[in-house]
Amino acid sequence: MNVFPMLLIAVGVYNALAFLFPESLAGALVSVPLLSGRVLSVTTGELVICLAVLLLFVEIVKATRTGGATAIDHALSLVLFVVCLIEFLAVPALGTGTFMIITLLTLLDVIAGFTVSLSTARRDLMVGSA
Repeated sequence: MNVFPMLLIAVGVYNALAFLFPESLAGALVSVPLLSGRVLSVTTGELVICLAVLLLFVEIVKATRTGGATAIDHALSLVLFVVCLIEFLAVPALGTGTFMIITLLTLLDVIAGFTVSLSTARRDLMVGSA
């Protein structure tokens, strides 16, 4: 479970919804009245984006670990980004703004993961040599 890219959950949920229940992504799932008098309508796709953002946080926290499993985790995150990019560009059902944001979150996971790991490794190297 340590090397499992958590964003795969959000990508899997969106893929399942896009192919099995495509109409569920566009319609309002819940409406919340705001103090301003406006009503916030939230779609299923927007909820999947919220899930993806929360999972991205988990991925960034996981990136602070050190060890051999971290490299595998980063490699799998990179594979997930490439798969999402190909799906976004080639699969009509996934060529949406919502999936584009999810794809960008997977890219951010890759960049943040490598950046945090390099920073952690540099800090460990400096502490070890002191």
